[in-house]
This record gives sequence, C-alpha cells and structure tokens, in this order.
Amino acid sequence: MLDLIQHDDIHELRLARAPVNALDPALVRALREAIEKAPGAGARAIVLSGRPGMFSAGLDVPALLQLPRETFRVFWNDFFGLCAALARSPIPIVAAITGHAPAGGAVLSIMCDYRVMADGAFKIGLNETQVGLAVPECIQAALRRLLGTYRAERLMVSGAMLDAAEAKAIGFVDELVETDLVVPRALVWLKDLLKLPAVAMSETRRLARADLAAVFADPAALPVDDFLDRWFAPEAQAVLHALVARLKSKG
Repeated sequence: MLDLIQHDDIHELRLARAPVNALDPALVRALREAIEKAPGAGARAIVLSGRPGMFSAGLDVPALLQLPRETFRVFWNDFFGLCAALARSPIPIVAAITGHAPAGGAVLSIMCDYRVMADGAFKIGLNETQVGLAVPECIQAALRRLLGTYRAERLMVSGAMLDAAEAKAIGFVDELVETDLVVPRALVWLKDLLKLPAVAMSETRRLARADLAAVFADPAALPVDDFLDRWFAPEAQAVLHALVARLKSKG
C-alpha cells in the first residue's frame, strides 16, 4: 500500500495501492503517519512518488460511497490532516509525479515544495466539479498560492485537466522529465537543497511557506462538515454513482 525506500537521509514514500493508487481510508492514514514520523526517523527530506504512469487517481470513490456519514467524517479529517502534514512538514518534500494525477493526486502535489512530473500524455488537475464536488477553500488557497488567483479560479471552476506540457507552462509543475527519471530528478533537487547551510535553508523555507502552513494550522477547524454536506447532497451523489457505474462498465 505504501513503500518506504531510503536514499540515505532522503525517504521516498511510494504509493503502492494497485491498480491506480486510489486514496482510501487506510492509504490516507498510512501516508499521513509516514510523513509525520519521517523527521523523527532520520529523514531530512521526502520524495512522494507513485508507479510509472500513475501517481494517484485521487479519492477511491467506489469505496468511499459505501461509508456512512460519520465514518466518512473520520476519513475526511484524516485527508485534511494529510494535507496539513504535507503543508506544515519541517523538512522539504518533492512530489515525484510519475503519471496521471487527477483530483486528490493533484491535491497532494500542490502541498509539496516542488513538483517533478513525467513528460508525455499524462493529466493533472483539480477536476472535482466534473464529478459533482466543490473544491474546499483550504485546497483552493493552496492552488491560488501556486498559480495566482484568477488562473486558479478558471481551472477549478471548470474542473480542467491539464496535460504535462500545459501544467509546466503555467507553473502547476516545476519540471518535466522522462517517466523513469522522475524520482532520480526529485532526489537530485533535494540533494542540492540539502547542501545549503541547514539552519539558513530551513528557516528561510519556514518563513516562505508560512502562508500555506497557516491555512492548515488547525486541521480540526477546517470545514469538514461543509464538505460532507456537499458529498451527501443529491447532486453529488447522483454524479458520483454515475461515475462508479461507468467505471464498472469499463472494467
């Protein structure tokens, strides 16, 4: 479900939940705990990766639709906690986007310090509106920080999915490399960063990311009930169940 690969003092957390690294309660909890524990386990930096061709397909909608409201609340608290762990990490994190990264996959990446994506016919974006969901404000804030207010608005409202070249052109990702070079390039970027004087780099990074960290300062205060209300609303349920039906027909 989640593999730990140690590259000296850089820990790679590789999503390994077949077939598409969909985010279910167990994977979200495992990833959150791994990120929170990494500094105490000797990591000076983290690479978050997936399998070649697929970083993460986002939320495991078929599994989550089976959850009653209170169980889903626990999951969503964990998901916001995972976002907070990424946004507030005391050590740098690179998203090694090894393939497609829609919705929740894109959310994980925008919380990181840097994004290296596989070049080619891979898609990334917050396509929540296309499946009947609104993008929570805390996630919107993270994308506005990355892309600017108006561009982020246009992408989120339309639920646009970008190919790798489009994502690089607007700054959604920082670099494009061949798929098998995504993780190695992420490691090189982090190794160069870690060569800097440690205290100066860490303090500058902390100050530079203070706005993002502030958004997730209190994960328990984030608007979980708002998201739950939207998830269980008739429109969203109808669209999500139709999506699952289409997926089953293809499978």
